[in-house]
Amino acid sequence: MDSLTVATFALLADEAASLSKKEIRAAMQWALLPRQEDEAAPPHLSYAVRLLQKGTVNVSDLADPIVARNICEELTLTRDGKRAAADTTARRRRGLNTALEYAIDLGELTENPLKRVKQKKVARDNTVDRRCVVNPAQARELLVSLSYVGSWHRARGRRLVGFFATLYFAGLRPAEAIGLRESDCLLPEDGWGLLTLEVTRPSSGKQWTDSGTVHDQRGLKQREEREVRPVPIPPELVRILHTHLREFGAASDGRLFRNERGGVLGASTYSRAWEEARRLALTPRQIASPLAGKPYDLRHAALSTWLNAGVDATVVAERAGNSVEVLLKRYAKCLDGRDDQINRRIEAALET
Repeated sequence: MDSLTVATFALLADEAASLSKKEIRAAMQWALLPRQEDEAAPPHLSYAVRLLQKGTVNVSDLADPIVARNICEELTLTRDGKRAAADTTARRRRGLNTALEYAIDLGELTENPLKRVKQKKVARDNTVDRRCVVNPAQARELLVSLSYVGSWHRARGRRLVGFFATLYFAGLRPAEAIGLRESDCLLPEDGWGLLTLEVTRPSSGKQWTDSGTVHDQRGLKQREEREVRPVPIPPELVRILHTHLREFGAASDGRLFRNERGGVLGASTYSRAWEEARRLALTPRQIASPLAGKPYDLRHAALSTWLNAGVDATVVAERAGNSVEVLLKRYAKCLDGRDDQINRRIEAALET
């Protein structure tokens, strides 16, 4: 949606050129969502939608090299006109490329105009910011702090301890943890357990899912449908999940983690709880830093911990559901406070 909206900024003619980018964004957001064919635009958007319908160039005009180059330039800009990050530009270009390939299938274009516009090669840094990665002591402190989020009676934070623990101790993505079912878990009384991942529940929005619900149900990322991924889990996580099941049980469909009403756990619900836990567990300086700024940072910390512990990269990649190439490029980061250990070792070596 963002790709097509930004591209539209370079495709305006006549009265449509007078619309602000804010008006265009709002109108395009409505226009691009699935809806009934004869559904009218809301009153506050009808004027902008009408101008865009009349005042955007035809798809065939994109074959003009100048038009194509103007579009590519728009893709590189932020809302305030500054240069967007390389990842943002690349994502927008991929989205627009998909739409243009579809236009070729429909016969509106004979070739993809993006292929004729040369891109300036920009080095893209996809590595994880080392400042966001917690060490094991900090991770445990954050999990303990979750127990104090919300009233004890409502248990708003306590019911999420197991969820966040799977991100850290098993390296799961949030969508994988949301889809985790009791039947996916082998939780012995002692020793290591095993999670067998098969389902993810990414948040896509009601308009984009076949079920009409916010969370779609899909297979694992970058894997064939119904392919599973086994993830051994340490005894500490086994105990946490046992405690979670004793106190909260599983949902009617077997899901381990759910919201207070029993529904699928939403990103806004667990993100708010995480922000409160950070305020309880971290120092003011750490709160203002990127340290564990997002729940996903627990996964970053997990993979960094495994790699720093000397676990073979192929094993880490298999458990994490990444390729070895992506893993080593993004996740081989030192933990918070690791520099002090390294510096002490260097000092000791210099003194001998």
